[in-house]
Amino acid sequence: MKFLRAGICALLAFAVLTHGAVEEWSAAVLEIGASVLFLAWALSSLFSQEEELHIPSLLPPLVLLTGVGAGQLLFHTTLYAYRTRMELQLLLTYAILLFVAGQAYRTLADWRGFVWFVMSMGFAVAVFGILQHLTFNGKLYWFREMRYGGVPFGPYVNRNHFAGLMEMVIPVGLAPLVFGKVRRERWMMVGLLTLLPIVALFLAASRGGIIAFLVELLVLGLLLGLRRSGGKHALAGGLVLLLALLLVSWVGVQEALQRFATLQTLELNSDKRLSMARDTWHIFLDYPLAGSGLGTLQSVFPKYDTLYDGKLVNHAHNDYLEALAETGILGGICCGLFLALLLVRGLRRLLNQENSAAAALQSGGLVGCVGILVHSLVDFNLHIPSNALLFLLVAYLATTGILPSPRPFYATR
Repeated sequence: MKFLRAGICALLAFAVLTHGAVEEWSAAVLEIGASVLFLAWALSSLFSQEEELHIPSLLPPLVLLTGVGAGQLLFHTTLYAYRTRMELQLLLTYAILLFVAGQAYRTLADWRGFVWFVMSMGFAVAVFGILQHLTFNGKLYWFREMRYGGVPFGPYVNRNHFAGLMEMVIPVGLAPLVFGKVRRERWMMVGLLTLLPIVALFLAASRGGIIAFLVELLVLGLLLGLRRSGGKHALAGGLVLLLALLLVSWVGVQEALQRFATLQTLELNSDKRLSMARDTWHIFLDYPLAGSGLGTLQSVFPKYDTLYDGKLVNHAHNDYLEALAETGILGGICCGLFLALLLVRGLRRLLNQENSAAAALQSGGLVGCVGILVHSLVDFNLHIPSNALLFLLVAYLATTGILPSPRPFYATR
């Protein structure tokens, strides 16, 4: 299944580097790539008769949510069939990739490879983001014009979405460090791959991202206590955080703080956010059972906008309310079931995991999920395909049963 693992990682990297895969052409590549990987798995299973089928526990609620979207199209309850169809294609893509990941990632060695990839990708994107921050000329990748404006950082048009990516990248490296499951000769490497994303997160000056990261640190501390781990090993994570803060100060904390303040005028203020939340809730009240239709908020919202400022509202800046508005109670049940399985099974796996190295990896996945879920209260990271895909993968890491592997990676003592 090496081809499947390589394909999943390649699609994830492609989605991140193409501005989150938010444009139609990049979303189409993501959808085609998922179909190719599924076909490759089907042909491999047909001719090799290898392992038994494995269904990730988080897949059923995701499939049910796609069923809600399909029902909206079938029974003509959506207010904009084209947007619902486009959003449904993305949901199907996520479901396919989660299924393929269930066949490709089974053992500790498989997940170690994934963690190394995520750390390396996060490091590379963080370095790019920092360089762009220091040499920004108003263009993405220094050459692409932003026709609709934005507050960019790294490959993302919106710095909050860059922060969302970092929120999921940082814990997968930080957790093994504080759990003491990194070999001594690899400590510097893992520390560096974790350090730069933390620096980039703070330089991005995303309020939601920084708050979510602080929540992640709190949750990681609680998980250490539940596993009765920590002690001198927790100092490793603390040292990385201290070095990150020192590096932020060296790069230019004053400039970052000024950017934090001055660019607020280009974003939503608190009054507009509260107004959007109320207006989105009213959409749900008018379409309580099955919602207005997947992907229809942009089309429906103008009728409900009570604080019009002349700007297009494409998302509610609250993933939970937007899900309720677009899919109603039926979709809310699917999302609630997904979150319940994630938190309950994630904690159960972590507490009952006898392999401490696997527990360290799974804690990183769970902490990353908590961070992005907190950030989703004030943003729409889960509507960015690259971030949604990484969220599903780390959520699967947090909830799956990891089989032992004879190949060493993290030190076990």
